Amino acid sequence: MRIISGDKRGIQLQAVPGTNTRPTTDKVKESIFNMIGPYFDGGAGLDLFAGSGNLGLEALSRGLDHMIFVDKDRKAFQTIKDNITKCSYENQSEVYRNDAERALKAVAKRSMRFKLIFLDPPYKYKQIDTYLAFISEHQMLSDDGVIMCEHDSSTNTPEVNGDLIRVKHEIYGTTGVSIYRLEIGEEEMNET
Repeated sequence: MRIISGDKRGIQLQAVPGTNTRPTTDKVKESIFNMIGPYFDGGAGLDLFAGSGNLGLEALSRGLDHMIFVDKDRKAFQTIKDNITKCSYENQSEVYRNDAERALKAVAKRSMRFKLIFLDPPYKYKQIDTYLAFISEHQMLSDDGVIMCEHDSSTNTPEVNGDLIRVKHEIYGTTGVSIYRLEIGEEEMNET
Protein backbone atom coordinates (compact mmCIF):
# COMPACT_ATOMS: atom_id res chain seq x y z
CA MET A 1 0.00 0.00 0.00
CA ARG A 2 1.50 3.30 -1.10
CA ILE A 3 0.74 6.85 -2.19
CA ILE A 4 0.15 6.50 -5.93
CA SER A 5 0.40 10.10 -7.13
CA GLY A 6 0.98 13.70 -6.12
CA ASP A 7 3.63 15.30 -3.94
CA LYS A 8 4.07 12.23 -1.69
CA ARG A 9 4.07 9.70 -4.53
CA GLY A 10 5.78 6.41 -3.70
CA ILE A 11 5.65 6.65 0.10
CA GLN A 12 4.82 3.25 1.55
CA LEU A 13 1.94 3.29 4.03
CA GLN A 14 1.57 1.03 7.04
CA ALA A 15 -1.49 -1.26 7.08
CA VAL A 16 -3.62 -1.63 10.19
CA PRO A 17 -2.47 -4.75 12.11
CA GLY A 18 -4.96 -7.61 12.24
CA THR A 19 -7.94 -8.46 10.06
CA ASN A 20 -10.53 -5.90 11.23
CA THR A 21 -9.86 -3.52 8.32
CA ARG A 22 -10.00 -4.08 4.58
CA PRO A 23 -7.51 -1.82 2.79
CA THR A 24 -8.49 -0.37 -0.57
CA THR A 25 -6.22 -1.92 -3.19
CA ASP A 26 -3.96 0.35 -5.26
CA LYS A 27 -5.90 -0.62 -8.41
CA VAL A 28 -9.28 0.36 -6.93
CA LYS A 29 -7.76 3.49 -5.37
CA GLU A 30 -6.38 4.62 -8.75
CA SER A 31 -9.81 4.04 -10.35
CA ILE A 32 -11.51 6.03 -7.57
CA PHE A 33 -9.21 9.02 -8.03
CA ASN A 34 -9.63 8.90 -11.80
CA MET A 35 -13.39 9.24 -11.19
CA ILE A 36 -13.26 12.00 -8.55
CA GLY A 37 -10.16 14.02 -9.40
CA PRO A 38 -7.63 12.95 -10.16
CA TYR A 39 -6.10 16.09 -8.59
CA PHE A 40 -7.53 18.84 -6.36
CA ASP A 41 -7.05 22.57 -6.06
CA GLY A 42 -7.34 22.89 -2.29
CA GLY A 43 -10.35 22.22 -0.09
CA ALA A 44 -11.09 20.05 2.93
CA GLY A 45 -11.86 16.35 3.12
CA LEU A 46 -13.45 13.92 5.56
CA ASP A 47 -12.34 10.28 5.70
CA LEU A 48 -14.84 8.26 7.76
CA PHE A 49 -13.87 4.66 8.54
CA ALA A 50 -10.36 5.78 7.61
CA GLY A 51 -8.58 2.50 8.45
CA SER A 52 -4.93 3.24 7.65
CA GLY A 53 -5.73 6.69 6.24
CA ASN A 54 -4.85 5.43 2.76
CA LEU A 55 -7.58 7.34 0.86
CA GLY A 56 -7.34 10.58 2.81
CA LEU A 57 -3.56 10.69 2.53
CA GLU A 58 -3.79 10.08 -1.21
CA ALA A 59 -6.21 13.04 -1.46
CA LEU A 60 -3.79 15.28 0.47
CA SER A 61 -0.97 14.19 -1.82
CA ARG A 62 -3.15 15.12 -4.81
CA GLY A 63 -3.84 18.65 -3.60
CA LEU A 64 -6.44 18.84 -0.81
CA ASP A 65 -5.49 21.33 1.92
CA HIS A 66 -6.89 19.57 4.97
CA MET A 67 -8.26 16.14 5.94
CA ILE A 68 -10.22 14.92 8.95
CA PHE A 69 -9.63 11.21 9.60
CA VAL A 70 -12.09 9.20 11.72
CA ASP A 71 -11.92 5.60 12.87
CA LYS A 72 -13.14 4.02 16.10
CA ASP A 73 -10.59 1.18 16.10
CA ARG A 74 -7.62 1.83 18.41
CA LYS A 75 -5.12 0.15 16.07
CA ALA A 76 -6.46 2.06 13.07
CA PHE A 77 -6.27 5.35 14.99
CA GLN A 78 -2.57 4.77 15.76
CA THR A 79 -1.83 3.60 12.20
CA ILE A 80 -3.42 6.75 10.75
CA LYS A 81 -1.28 8.92 13.04
CA ASP A 82 1.86 7.00 12.05
CA ASN A 83 1.07 7.30 8.33
CA ILE A 84 0.34 11.04 8.66
CA THR A 85 3.76 11.48 10.30
CA LYS A 86 5.41 9.38 7.58
CA CYS A 87 3.91 11.74 4.97
CA SER A 88 4.62 14.92 7.01
CA TYR A 89 0.95 15.96 6.95
CA GLU A 90 0.60 16.71 10.68
CA ASN A 91 -0.34 20.36 10.01
CA GLN A 92 -2.97 19.39 7.43
CA SER A 93 -4.67 16.61 9.38
CA GLU A 94 -7.03 16.00 12.28
CA VAL A 95 -7.47 12.46 13.61
CA TYR A 96 -10.34 11.34 15.82
CA ARG A 97 -11.02 7.99 17.45
CA ASN A 98 -14.79 7.95 17.24
CA ASP A 99 -17.67 6.18 15.52
CA ALA A 100 -18.99 7.63 12.27
CA GLU A 101 -22.34 8.84 13.63
CA ARG A 102 -20.79 10.83 16.47
CA ALA A 103 -18.06 12.18 14.20
CA LEU A 104 -20.62 13.40 11.64
CA LYS A 105 -22.59 15.16 14.40
CA ALA A 106 -19.41 16.81 15.72
CA VAL A 107 -18.39 17.98 12.26
CA ALA A 108 -21.92 19.26 11.54
CA LYS A 109 -21.69 21.45 14.68
CA ARG A 110 -18.57 23.05 13.17
CA SER A 111 -20.60 23.93 10.02
CA MET A 112 -17.85 22.52 7.82
CA ARG A 113 -18.33 21.88 4.12
CA PHE A 114 -16.16 19.36 2.32
CA LYS A 115 -14.85 19.06 -1.20
CA LEU A 116 -14.34 15.32 -0.68
CA ILE A 117 -15.94 12.80 1.68
CA PHE A 118 -14.90 9.15 1.83
CA LEU A 119 -17.48 6.67 3.16
CA ASP A 120 -15.82 3.27 3.35
CA PRO A 121 -17.61 1.38 6.16
CA PRO A 122 -17.07 -2.33 6.80
CA TYR A 123 -19.09 -4.22 4.19
CA LYS A 124 -21.31 -5.77 6.87
CA TYR A 125 -22.58 -2.26 7.78
CA LYS A 126 -25.35 -1.44 5.34
CA GLN A 127 -25.79 2.17 6.52
CA ILE A 128 -24.51 4.19 3.57
CA ASP A 129 -28.05 5.58 3.00
CA THR A 130 -28.12 6.89 6.59
CA TYR A 131 -24.75 8.64 6.25
CA LEU A 132 -25.71 10.16 2.89
CA ALA A 133 -28.98 11.46 4.35
CA PHE A 134 -27.15 13.09 7.28
CA ILE A 135 -24.56 14.70 4.98
CA SER A 136 -27.33 16.02 2.71
CA GLU A 137 -29.51 17.29 5.58
CA HIS A 138 -26.60 19.16 7.19
CA GLN A 139 -25.25 20.52 3.87
CA MET A 140 -21.79 19.12 4.52
CA LEU A 141 -20.78 18.85 0.85
CA SER A 142 -19.49 21.93 -0.98
CA ASP A 143 -21.13 22.84 -4.29
CA ASP A 144 -18.24 21.29 -6.22
CA GLY A 145 -17.79 18.44 -3.73
CA VAL A 146 -17.96 14.70 -4.18
CA ILE A 147 -18.72 11.73 -1.93
CA MET A 148 -17.03 8.41 -2.62
CA CYS A 149 -18.75 5.36 -1.14
CA GLU A 150 -16.90 2.04 -1.18
CA HIS A 151 -19.14 -0.93 -0.46
CA ASP A 152 -19.78 -4.59 -1.14
CA SER A 153 -20.54 -5.13 -4.84
CA SER A 154 -23.97 -6.58 -3.93
CA THR A 155 -25.03 -3.40 -2.05
CA ASN A 156 -27.61 -1.32 -3.87
CA THR A 157 -26.85 2.34 -3.26
CA PRO A 158 -29.64 4.85 -3.92
CA GLU A 159 -29.65 6.91 -7.11
CA VAL A 160 -30.84 9.94 -5.11
CA ASN A 161 -30.62 10.71 -1.39
CA GLY A 162 -31.78 14.17 -0.32
CA ASP A 163 -30.00 16.65 -2.59
CA LEU A 164 -27.32 14.09 -3.50
CA ILE A 165 -27.35 12.24 -6.80
CA ARG A 166 -25.31 9.19 -7.73
CA VAL A 167 -23.25 10.11 -10.79
CA LYS A 168 -21.16 6.92 -11.09
CA HIS A 169 -21.39 3.33 -9.95
CA GLU A 170 -18.62 0.84 -10.73
CA ILE A 171 -17.89 -2.75 -9.67
CA TYR A 172 -14.36 -4.12 -9.14
CA GLY A 173 -14.71 -7.79 -8.17
CA THR A 174 -16.28 -7.83 -4.68
CA THR A 175 -15.93 -4.05 -4.31
CA GLY A 176 -18.50 -1.49 -5.44
CA VAL A 177 -17.82 2.23 -5.76
CA SER A 178 -20.59 4.82 -5.88
CA ILE A 179 -19.88 8.51 -6.45
CA TYR A 180 -22.31 11.25 -5.34
CA ARG A 181 -22.51 14.97 -6.05
CA LEU A 182 -25.03 17.66 -5.24
CA GLU A 183 -28.00 17.56 -7.58
CA ILE A 184 -28.04 20.61 -9.85
CA GLY A 185 -31.46 22.13 -10.40
CA GLU A 186 -32.65 23.12 -13.88
CA GLU A 187 -32.26 26.83 -13.14
CA GLU A 188 -28.60 26.25 -12.17
CA MET A 189 -27.98 24.19 -15.32
CA ASN A 190 -29.34 27.03 -17.48
CA GLU A 191 -26.83 29.45 -15.90
CA THR A 192 -23.82 27.34 -16.92
